[in-house]
Amino acid sequence: MAPPAKMQEIQQFLSSVLSQRGPSALPYAENTKWLIRQHLLNLISSYSSLEPKTATFTHNDGRSVILLQADGTIPMPFQGVSYNIPIVIWLLDSYPLYPPCVYVNPTRDMIIKRPHSNVSPSGLVSFSYLQNWNHRSSNLIELAAHLSAAFSREPPLYSQRRLPPSPSPSIGSGYARPIQQRTDDAAEVYKKNAINKIVEMVQGDLVLMGSGREAEAEGLLSLQAGLKRREEEINRGLKEMVEEKETLEQQLQVIAMNTDVLDSWIRENKGKAKNLLVDLDVDDAFDCIETLSKQMLECTALDLAIEDVVYSMDKSFRGGALPFDQYLRNVRLLSREQFFHRATAEKVRAVQMDAQVASIAARLHS
Repeated sequence: MAPPAKMQEIQQFLSSVLSQRGPSALPYAENTKWLIRQHLLNLISSYSSLEPKTATFTHNDGRSVILLQADGTIPMPFQGVSYNIPIVIWLLDSYPLYPPCVYVNPTRDMIIKRPHSNVSPSGLVSFSYLQNWNHRSSNLIELAAHLSAAFSREPPLYSQRRLPPSPSPSIGSGYARPIQQRTDDAAEVYKKNAINKIVEMVQGDLVLMGSGREAEAEGLLSLQAGLKRREEEINRGLKEMVEEKETLEQQLQVIAMNTDVLDSWIRENKGKAKNLLVDLDVDDAFDCIETLSKQMLECTALDLAIEDVVYSMDKSFRGGALPFDQYLRNVRLLSREQFFHRATAEKVRAVQMDAQVASIAARLHS
């Protein structure tokens, strides 16, 4: 567990580097910076031997970029003894969507074991946790724990054997120079105490300023997350409005086609009203000349007739004139028949619509 003072310094450091904008900003997505900060804080809180830093990382294509890293050691229990393995965890540009890049970082007196099942000769670590990385559930604490477990099964480093240094002849003059003691005067002591007091006051002010900056950075990151949610809501609303606009345009197109059909009918039948008989029956006023129109009229009439019958049966049942079992049996039979009439009407309507569209297209191209 890292001490509170160190955690406060790390929080201030991460808030500062992740809140930078412009050319000096780190190349992480804005909506992931808060999560990156929490991952590193949780890691350092559990593994105080690691420390977050910024350093230059060179990709395989030669491109260099400044990234965050966790540099230090992780414990490795081996044969009852705990060893410290130096590692570097690089948070790449695409973190946390993709896994970090982990290197074993041997010191001068260490050598990477060859061959090793998880560590390449260059120090690059590859094992199942990194290969199965899931940005929704994977994190740096579990990564460090899996690294420690994997290394304890097969240590990646061992120490070099060095020859003991040869003894050098001692050279001396044969006598020791006495140490001179000096007593500071009162003015020097007062001056030194005053300087120390000023330094303490400045350090206290810096701590207060750092806490304020950290709170401000946290507020900005929280505001950024809220703006991101607002952006998603606005985009979702715009998408719904576009879909509604497309639906309205389709309905407008249908209305325009129906209007065109009605205008054509009015032009064709203009002046025929004078030749009609006064005592003409309403049922004979419209005559369907097409098979589809006759079928549509018949299906619609039967549908409405069944609707009226069901309504009358419902009133009779509520009034007690119709038994429940008889009411239920008749409603079931009528509903089934009504369903077939409505399905037939829908099919006829679709065929008529296709015919209208083809007719309008033919007139427009003629």
